[in-house]
Amino acid sequence: MLVNLNEVLLPAKKGKYAVGLFNTVNLEMARGVIAAAEKLRSPVIIGTAEVLLPYGPLHELADLLLPMACRAAVPIVLHYDHGLTFEQCMRALKYGFTSIMYDCSTSAYEDNVRKVRELAEIAHAFGATVEAELGHVGNNEGEGSSETPDPSAFYTEPAQARDFIERTHADALAIAVGTAHGAYKLPPKLDFARIEQIVAVIPATPLVLHGGSGLSDDDFRKAIRCGISKVNIFTDINVAGAMGMQQGLAEGKRAVTDLVPYQVEAIQAATEAKMTLFGSVGKG
Repeated sequence: MLVNLNEVLLPAKKGKYAVGLFNTVNLEMARGVIAAAEKLRSPVIIGTAEVLLPYGPLHELADLLLPMACRAAVPIVLHYDHGLTFEQCMRALKYGFTSIMYDCSTSAYEDNVRKVRELAEIAHAFGATVEAELGHVGNNEGEGSSETPDPSAFYTEPAQARDFIERTHADALAIAVGTAHGAYKLPPKLDFARIEQIVAVIPATPLVLHGGSGLSDDDFRKAIRCGISKVNIFTDINVAGAMGMQQGLAEGKRAVTDLVPYQVEAIQAATEAKMTLFGSVGKG
């Protein structure tokens, strides 16, 4: 069934578990993730991100994912992740996405507030939800050099988080506490105390952890205990799908159609592992 972010994250926050966002840029990824959700009776968030549009155009993914979400036996949010432009966020709303992550985290603070507040008003009129980002979750590519600033300089400030939510009415907040997008070159160090501090000042707002692929199981468990309600995963299932196809090739499969089951099954298995870790099994 198709739902918005509040319908899965508010129960997750209350129940102290997390719901995964698994970006799904093709049919095989969508099949694997939804099969995992239905098997485990877990709510799930699927969708795409603006940086992933070269691999699957927005209108085509909407045509694919929207009916799949509507037919599913568990709650599914259709989420547009890391929308970088107002125009693309509006297209996602018009195509039927039920949740928008409008990423203005690199803008000046007042600009971030103004932009998110404007989109939140529009999205709420659609019956959709808005996730924002405060602080900045960086990218592992090219980071870690001597020229890279201390990442903690971009962490979310708790007092600012309260002001931000009060002024924007965003439904969920992605926070910067030590994660990064992509594959990690070195183990990340999460600021768990900061998560708890942010929860204390905005207790009604679900918090989101971006850059989840590559964290240890203990990191996930502790982050969720501290107050994370949504975790973003892409790299892990993207790699799992490729490894599945490699297994098929190693077993002598040479046609695309022969490789599809390997890809779907590998993505499903990786998704099931994350859902179990996040504690969302049986919550759908």
